Amino acid sequence: TGAVQSLVGGFDYFHNKFNRAVQAKRQPGSNFKPFIYSAALEKGFTAASLINDAPVVFDDDSLEATWRPENYSGRFYGPTRLREALVKSRNLVSIRILQSIGLRYATRYAQRFGFNKKDMPYDLSLALGSGAFSPLEIVRSYAVFANGGYLVTPYYVNRIESSDGTIKFENRPQTVCQGCEQEAQLKPQPASLDVDDKNETQEDAVESTPEEFVREYAPRIISPQNAYITSSILREVVQRGTAVRAKALGRSDLAGKTGTTNDQKDAWFSGFNDQVVTTAWVG
Repeated sequence: TGAVQSLVGGFDYFHNKFNRAVQAKRQPGSNFKPFIYSAALEKGFTAASLINDAPVVFDDDSLEATWRPENYSGRFYGPTRLREALVKSRNLVSIRILQSIGLRYATRYAQRFGFNKKDMPYDLSLALGSGAFSPLEIVRSYAVFANGGYLVTPYYVNRIESSDGTIKFENRPQTVCQGCEQEAQLKPQPASLDVDDKNETQEDAVESTPEEFVREYAPRIISPQNAYITSSILREVVQRGTAVRAKALGRSDLAGKTGTTNDQKDAWFSGFNDQVVTTAWVG
C-alpha cells in the first residue's frame, strides 16, 4: 500500500531537525543499477545476455578529464552474463548496457519509478548512480520490484480520530491488486456534482459515494515478468553477491542491492521481500 512503518531521518530531532530520509538527496551509487538493468530487460536484453566487461575510456568536453571507469575490484572479467553483472555489481557492464539502450530511453524509464528527470545526469555516469535522490525516493522505487511491478505512494497517517472515536480522516491509498487492471479501467466514476444545483454539499457527496467508486488501484509500471526477473537477480545479490552479509539474518526470502560512492562518502543498502521494503543510508 505504501504505508510507511518506520522512518528515521537522524539521531535526535532536537539536535538537528533536518530529516535525511526525506530531505537529503545523495548519490545512490550502485543502488541505482537495478533500474538500468530493468530498463535493459524491457529493451530486449535477457538475464543470460552476454556483455563484455572490459576497459572503456571516454573523452567528453563536459568532463574535466578523460573518464576511465573501473570495477570496484579494479579487475576486468571479459564476457559476462547480465545476471552475473548485477549480482557482482560490475560497473563497466552497467555502462555498456546504458550505452546500448540509450540515455533518453533509460531516463524516461527511470521516471516511471517516480524519479525526477532533473535529478538524473544525462551522461553514462547515470549507470553508476551519479544522480541524487532521497532514501524515501529510493525505497519507493524498490517497492515496485517487491510488489510485482506497481508504483505505490508513501503515506504516514492511516486515520485521524477524535477523542470520542469519530473518524475525522481515513487514508485511502492506491493499493496493489494483482489482476485488477481491467477492473480498474472499467470501474464506474461518480457523476460530477454541481453544488449550486443540488441541495447537497461536496462533503455529503463524498460520504455517500459507494466504496467501489472511491477504491483505486496502484498503476502497473513494469510487467510482472520484468519485476520477477529483476527480483530474482536481486535475491542472488544477497545469496552470493555484494550483499552476502545479509545472510546473517538467516532468511531465504530477502533480495536487495548495495551501493557506494567514491571513497564511500555514501553507502546504501536497499532490501525487500514481498511484504516490506527498506532502504538504509550512511555517509
